[in-house]
Amino acid sequence: MAKLDSLKSLNVFKYFEEICNIPHGSENMNAISEYCVKFAEKHSLKYIRDDANNVIIFKSATAGYENAEPVILQGHLDMVCQKTEDSTIDFMNDGLDLYVDGDFVKAHNTTLGADNGIAVAMILAILESDNLAHPEIQAVFTTDEEIGMIGAGKLDMSVLTAKKMINLDAEEDDTITVSCAGGSDFKAVVPLNRVKQTGTKIAVTLKGLKGGHSGIEIDKGRVNADILAGRFLNHMSNLADFDIIAINGGDKGNAIPNLCLIELCVKNPDTFTKNAEMYFEILKKEINERENDFAPIIEMGEKAEYDVLHSDLREKLIFTLVCVPNGIVEMSADIKNLVETSLNLGVLSTEDDKITLLFTLRSNKKSALRFLEEKLKTFFKTIPCKVYTSGHYPPWEFKEDSILQEVYKEVYKDICGFEPKVEAIHAGLECGIFTSAIKGLDCIAIGPALYDVHTVNEKLCISSVEKIFNVLISLLKKCK
Repeated sequence: MAKLDSLKSLNVFKYFEEICNIPHGSENMNAISEYCVKFAEKHSLKYIRDDANNVIIFKSATAGYENAEPVILQGHLDMVCQKTEDSTIDFMNDGLDLYVDGDFVKAHNTTLGADNGIAVAMILAILESDNLAHPEIQAVFTTDEEIGMIGAGKLDMSVLTAKKMINLDAEEDDTITVSCAGGSDFKAVVPLNRVKQTGTKIAVTLKGLKGGHSGIEIDKGRVNADILAGRFLNHMSNLADFDIIAINGGDKGNAIPNLCLIELCVKNPDTFTKNAEMYFEILKKEINERENDFAPIIEMGEKAEYDVLHSDLREKLIFTLVCVPNGIVEMSADIKNLVETSLNLGVLSTEDDKITLLFTLRSNKKSALRFLEEKLKTFFKTIPCKVYTSGHYPPWEFKEDSILQEVYKEVYKDICGFEPKVEAIHAGLECGIFTSAIKGLDCIAIGPALYDVHTVNEKLCISSVEKIFNVLISLLKKCK
């Protein structure tokens, strides 16, 4: 990091390097929380640390800002831990190995954790400085954001008096985010009734699909492997006699499945294979422009006796996969090109005694999210199963009369020469939890340019940090 001189006088990258030296993956929050406490004590700042390891640090207003409304600066302390196969890092105990590559900071063979370590570093640099003009700052560092915004959900918001909040968890430096989706998980568990059936085992693998994030890529036309499996089985049920042994696709509710494995017991394997190959050619032509790497595989196994789903359950499962809502449900009427409500069948798994279907639901409106849950509950009344909802987090609804949005756009234009893009996202931010808990909270989300976040190729743009940090301190100066 010796080559990194940008913002040296304000110590942003000094703090970022210190943060990266501390293990701080999700569910490993004690050390990074303690680091924030030690910082507050060193600089004689009041702080609160709660049982979830969230830390709030308070800094008084500077001269001339004593009567200004306080401002919340917010980021999260945890990072996503990913590494290459040959990396020897122990994320529970080791720091990251940082290096500079041109205008970027990267980490050798691991994620960088700039999401959201750079936010914490910028906030600490502001808290440390004695020559920046600002109102009272209530700096909020939350924990375990990456695994469900757990820390923010446990935070006592009553200690926060501010009605303005700047979240620093955005990843595009030319954009101001003003709304995000809320979400929940919906699970249907179908008990299995198996019977014995003799036939040839055929394994069909639907592979080569792109998959992706169920919020960010839900509008990209990505094909869901589990839903495609239902379409395939429904078509084949009119052409061949088969039973289902198992069907498995996807391992995360919030990821569009790019692979699904179907195991079948087939009476006439040659007829089945011939018709399946013909149908796959039709599907390839249909989806080629968006899924040009789709490469299904058919493998024939042995003829034997197998435990298969009862025929009634087979029909109900196929009906479910063909007819259950999936993908975009509603586009926003308020914000152009924004997916307002969607759902994704992310996991379809077969065990000895049950089949589980796990959906991730998203909406930028609370009422629409509730209705989507009700819609799925109504749909699954047609199948003997149990349904569960969990992991609820609220949306951050667009605030039309936001003063903070207008001031930020003005400051950004003064510094950068053009207005930032205004964006609502169909993914979750902690802003939704804060705006739900603090009545009337005016909130924006900003941040420097990050690339390939949550992967070993993650990188942070150095000049972008400088730009956004300058915009941030100018924004605070305007908050009188």
